[in-house]
Amino acid sequence: MLLIECNNIKKYFGDKLILDFEHLEVHSEDRIGVVGINGAGKTTLLNILSSRLEPDEGQVKLYGRVAYISQLEPAERQNISSEMASRFGVGTVWNEHMSGGEKTRFKLAAALDDNSSVILADEPTSNVDMEGIELMAEKFMEYNGALMVISHDRNFLDKICNEILEIEDGKIKLYNGNYSAYRDQKIHERERAQLEYEEYVKEKKRLEGVIEGLKRNVKSMRKTPKRMGNSEARLHKMGPQKSQAALERAVKNVEKRIQHLEVKEKPKEQPEIKLDIQEGDRLHSKIIIEGKNITKVFGEKIIFKEASFSIYNNSKVALIGPNGCGKTTLIKMIMDNDASIRIAKGAKIGYFSQEMDILNKILAS
Repeated sequence: MLLIECNNIKKYFGDKLILDFEHLEVHSEDRIGVVGINGAGKTTLLNILSSRLEPDEGQVKLYGRVAYISQLEPAERQNISSEMASRFGVGTVWNEHMSGGEKTRFKLAAALDDNSSVILADEPTSNVDMEGIELMAEKFMEYNGALMVISHDRNFLDKICNEILEIEDGKIKLYNGNYSAYRDQKIHERERAQLEYEEYVKEKKRLEGVIEGLKRNVKSMRKTPKRMGNSEARLHKMGPQKSQAALERAVKNVEKRIQHLEVKEKPKEQPEIKLDIQEGDRLHSKIIIEGKNITKVFGEKIIFKEASFSIYNNSKVALIGPNGCGKTTLIKMIMDNDASIRIAKGAKIGYFSQEMDILNKILAS
């Protein structure tokens, strides 16, 4: 059953063409993973398909109800049924004080509670613990409608997807199968493209060499031998004229062959990810961050009660726990210089929020 149909879509941000494709259909049995480099237009595509954003050119037709799970925005519905709330371990009412993972669970519950024909999900596994990701995959596989999901979680895409939609240079291309099948097809495509490019370059160089040889032959024929008189020189030039003409025609024919070669572009090299992390100032303190008898309560919910911890110099610490247990709360208490937490003198702390507050939303779309 056809649920979404797009034709001749173009979308610009300023002078930059973000999306440019002729046709896309989404059917009820589709489980589509959307992939592409950062800034390729993945979120922009979902916004257009959900009618949250108008294309600059083209038309989108919706033949069913569409639910949208945004990575950065609140849930479209502020209330969900008690049954859904119980399934996903969240309250029945949207609350800004929920953890990032709890917010994502609530958004998913709201989308499934909406009886939508299509769910469009932008990074639904962000901030969700392993148990929550397993639950999400299970519910998506049980879902009867169409699904389009943006995710960098390859295992998640392998579990739920039967197609992968790739966005590259504004164009879209669909691949059958899950993410692993897509990767296999991409490797094969890249190897074939590299081979065709090498064969094209080799043949072009060979033909150029043929031309150079023919031109040398033509030039040597035109050259009058030394110690030859004027009358002899005239006879010499008249003799090989037909041969020269034949060689010149041969040169033109080979040049035409080069012009008619199917040009093969060199395959793009995969960008190398580089992180330029500057080394921080050296600290002499043995303990960099220390918390003693920390207590934190939200309403009637106790997050921490007389908890203590120490983070030692040069250590690499992972903060783990289920959604809503207080991981982000603890980091924010550190950033806010809470009275129960001591930070070593001279320590500078960088903080990348799960809400991605520091990112430019337009550039990240």
